Amino acid sequence: QVQLVESGGGLVQAGGSLRLSCAASGSIFSINTMGWYRQAPGKRRELVASLTRGGKTDYADSSKGRFTIFRDNTQNTLYLQMHDLKPEDTAVYYCKGEHDDGYTDYWGQGTQVTVSS
Repeated sequence: QVQLVESGGGLVQAGGSLRLSCAASGSIFSINTMGWYRQAPGKRRELVASLTRGGKTDYADSSKGRFTIFRDNTQNTLYLQMHDLKPEDTAVYYCKGEHDDGYTDYWGQGTQVTVSS
């Protein structure tokens, strides 16, 4: 089992920055890819950015140039640095870990990000 705990969300004005953290514990050696997803009210959960064990990153078009995903292996923590935030970035942000088996996913409880105009 893997446990994921997000933190760092909050209220920020448009143009501001936030850094989200996802602390992982448990059988983290079994995780191949980790990612950040978000879900706004009335909308489907969507990928924001992902990072594979090998270091490959993938970003949603809306995230490119503004968000950076990275990790600190010494702290078993995944981060999402967000700059130039926009009101449309308002959502609950979730951390996800994908198991090596290809079908087991682990999710955190989410952290709220609210961007005011």
